[in-house]
Amino acid sequence: MSSHNGTGGFVSVNGMELNTRIDGKEGAPWLVFSNSLATDLRMWDQQVETLKDRFHILRYDQRGHGASALPPQGMDFDALTTDLIALLGHYQVEKATLIGASMGAVTVLRCAARAPGLCRAVIACDGQWMAPSTARAAWGDRIALVQAKGMGALVQPTMDRWFQPDFRDRQPGNAAKVAELIGSTPLAGYVGCARALQEYDFRSDYPTLPMPVLYLVGEKDALLPTVMAEMANATPGGRFTAIPGCGHLPNLERPDAFLAAIEGFLAIQAPAGD
Repeated sequence: MSSHNGTGGFVSVNGMELNTRIDGKEGAPWLVFSNSLATDLRMWDQQVETLKDRFHILRYDQRGHGASALPPQGMDFDALTTDLIALLGHYQVEKATLIGASMGAVTVLRCAARAPGLCRAVIACDGQWMAPSTARAAWGDRIALVQAKGMGALVQPTMDRWFQPDFRDRQPGNAAKVAELIGSTPLAGYVGCARALQEYDFRSDYPTLPMPVLYLVGEKDALLPTVMAEMANATPGGRFTAIPGCGHLPNLERPDAFLAAIEGFLAIQAPAGD
């Protein structure tokens, strides 16, 4: 099998250009990674480096993030999902394991509900099936902050909310990367996706998901462990794992534990030679 490390580029979907990257081996099982709010495809660098010898990997920047374009009109999760389905078609991905974090978790789960034939399995990290009652006010405050002071004003409060206090000491490289990712996110992209997070409800999707789904969550991520356990219970093929000692982005805060969790799941869903 030939390798495709670092290829990809811009793909035109839904009237705009999305930034993509392909790594790994042609002919191997596909993994597709979807980023969180205020990051881009680089948030998955460590996982891709470890998995690229065994999988064919597609990453992309969700609209308004990283190098992807801002959309001609607003953003919501059905638009984000339509982007992902279009990318799978562009790269002729017949079936993939979809992996997403936070906003990306909502995107990949919605994709699994709308296009189940494309999904071998799903790994959803620290996302929730509906906007909580506090979402409109909380996201409204963050939108007002960045509109007044720019994305730089969001770096410290976001890192304080996402990670445990010792994150910088344990993972200094990842801490610096996250700070740069947040600060460099296009303001309009952040605002558009934050508005999408203010109001959505996909609870009716979960009892109909036909594929295996691993729900992964940082055990210190506020109420999300309870919420994601409920999501897993509502999914016929749902499994739930809480990763100790971390908050909202376990793949960056506890990468070894995160990798162990997803590799065990992937070994069952996409064994070598599949």
